[in-house]
Amino acid sequence: MLTKLMIGRDRWLLVRVLVGVSLAYGVTFFVLWSHLEKRFVFFPSTELLYTPNNAGLEYEDVRIQTSDGLTLHGWFIPGDPEMVPNNTWLWFHGNGGNNGYRIDELAMAHHLTGANLFIFDYRGYGESEGSPSEQGTYLDSRAVMEYLSGRDDVAQDQIVYLGHSLGAAVAVELALTRPPMAMMLVSPFASVRDMASITLPFPPVAWLVRNHYDSLTRIRQLNVPLLVLHGDQDETVPLSQGRRLYDAANQPKRFQVLEGAAHNDTYEVGSEQYWGAIEEFLGELQLKDK
Repeated sequence: MLTKLMIGRDRWLLVRVLVGVSLAYGVTFFVLWSHLEKRFVFFPSTELLYTPNNAGLEYEDVRIQTSDGLTLHGWFIPGDPEMVPNNTWLWFHGNGGNNGYRIDELAMAHHLTGANLFIFDYRGYGESEGSPSEQGTYLDSRAVMEYLSGRDDVAQDQIVYLGHSLGAAVAVELALTRPPMAMMLVSPFASVRDMASITLPFPPVAWLVRNHYDSLTRIRQLNVPLLVLHGDQDETVPLSQGRRLYDAANQPKRFQVLEGAAHNDTYEVGSEQYWGAIEEFLGELQLKDK
């Protein structure tokens, strides 16, 4: 009898130890993952190595206040109204670097389209204050739209969102409350959780991701003309991710595969397809408005 009691007590003690170890492991894993996740999602650089001046572009240096008291930095590059109708592209860059890393593409967009361009750095990037987070990027995008809505030289019904990678997710979220004239998404992903399930071998990791950037759910709620551009050699965000997001979107929509393009060279390697698709897409919208 005594032996049975001792065995029962030992088993209960073993269960408590295992539960304790499991909880400790879980908490430790979650803390470590939270740290790693932030580093996995955001790669800001605070040093601005280049400005539009390096590409010979006229521009305004802009400072914007967010609703939670931070100052964001952006550039407004006026377009050529004689080339196209008065489009303004609100530019949501990807998760790495800062505004200065996009000078070459900004210059090409300016010369080829003649649109007004506004690019801004999320909190923690470039000269923008704060530290990056998912909710922070959403607050940043709202502050930028408030700024653009106050400019007399920006036609409010001619604003186009251009989102690259992570920036595509920010653009999709903003479109729920501030729908643009059109939206162009370059190398987008369905969600960070979706990406985690592809790139990380441990299945439960995907469910521990806090930064969801769930574009897949949100895009189903939108009725905005959409162009998705994605390189077929993209090793960072697979082409299948762009396809999945596109398939979930409502019409009107268009998908352009950029042959030979990877994640960061879409506008160069896929140049003719990239700029050609954008020109056709926006041109068709202008014809429908007439």
